[in-house]
Amino acid sequence: MTTLRVKDLTKKYGNVTALEKFSLEISSGEFMVLLGPSGCGKTTVIRCIAGLTNPTAGEIYIGNELVNDLPPKDRDVAMVFQNYSLYPHMNVYDNIAFPLKMRKTERHEIDERIRNIAELLNIGHLLNRKPREISGGQMQRVALGRALVRKPRIFLMDEPLSNLDAKLRTDMRVEIKKIQSKLKITTLYITHDQVEAMSMADNIGVMESGKLQQLCNPSEIYNNPVNQFVASFIGVPPMNFLEGSLVRQNSQIYFTFTNSSETTLNSNVMLKVSDTLTDRLCKFKEQTVILGIRPKDLQILKPDQDFEGLKLIGAVSFIEMLGDESIAEVRLGRVSIKISRVNTKSENLTIGKEVRLGIDQNKVYLFTKAGDRIVGEN
Repeated sequence: MTTLRVKDLTKKYGNVTALEKFSLEISSGEFMVLLGPSGCGKTTVIRCIAGLTNPTAGEIYIGNELVNDLPPKDRDVAMVFQNYSLYPHMNVYDNIAFPLKMRKTERHEIDERIRNIAELLNIGHLLNRKPREISGGQMQRVALGRALVRKPRIFLMDEPLSNLDAKLRTDMRVEIKKIQSKLKITTLYITHDQVEAMSMADNIGVMESGKLQQLCNPSEIYNNPVNQFVASFIGVPPMNFLEGSLVRQNSQIYFTFTNSSETTLNSNVMLKVSDTLTDRLCKFKEQTVILGIRPKDLQILKPDQDFEGLKLIGAVSFIEMLGDESIAEVRLGRVSIKISRVNTKSENLTIGKEVRLGIDQNKVYLFTKAGDRIVGEN
């Protein structure tokens, strides 16, 4: 049982800063996921932890030990790569045994550990096969076995499921989480797939441009994103954003969304802002702000339905069929928004059809033009 702590980690490549004062702490036995787009610095973080890349500045602690100057072999860290990195001339048994043989582990102990890990991963029947004779999902299990058989203090996983098909990715997500929960190995997993992150992580760290934007549990990061970037990166489909401004009428603050299209209900429609935000929003009056609304929180209104909140009219421009429910894209002048959990039959939706949309004031998020979240006072 080992903790992992990274303090003010910085990595520069010439004039390019890949990481800037990046800090992270993972509890013993925790499954932490770093989530972010390509190029945000995720892989650089775990390469520094593993000792494969030397940081420009900062400290890395495994347990209570500062490991910056330790070579990779002495950090007791196991890493699983995206491309599996199996030895093609060795069978599955020898691939898994390789790190133990390098440590000159006794033959009987090697055999016992391999049999145990093979049973855990359900690959016991593959031990005599070469990598070319097994599937991608099976190769991924072998790569996991080779890492786990060492009984490392820290388990690092670099987008290990990216090369698998959709069904295998789903199956392997479940298997990896089960194995980690059973073995209680402190794990840092990186991915650009937010479904992987949400379904596997105890805590998620969202990264952008070498910086940690938010770190918390999946529920908190979904419901309370700290900025527009995090809000846009978490959720399928992603959050819709509408640009507008705030105005005061009497003692109430309203969000106004101006759209010149004839398909809007009015040229200037307004949403009453909740009382908890009113005081905080006074300083943003008449400034440009961004309204965010998740696709699942948009309603398609019936022609005669009364609704208190922001009402918009647009035309359906695309329908993505997902079985019993669908995702509809609605064009509002120059912008489009998406609505999820749509039943196209009951709603009688077709491309080109005009629809009325309703937005509940309690479901919206507000952000500054710079992308910072506007929240009420506690």
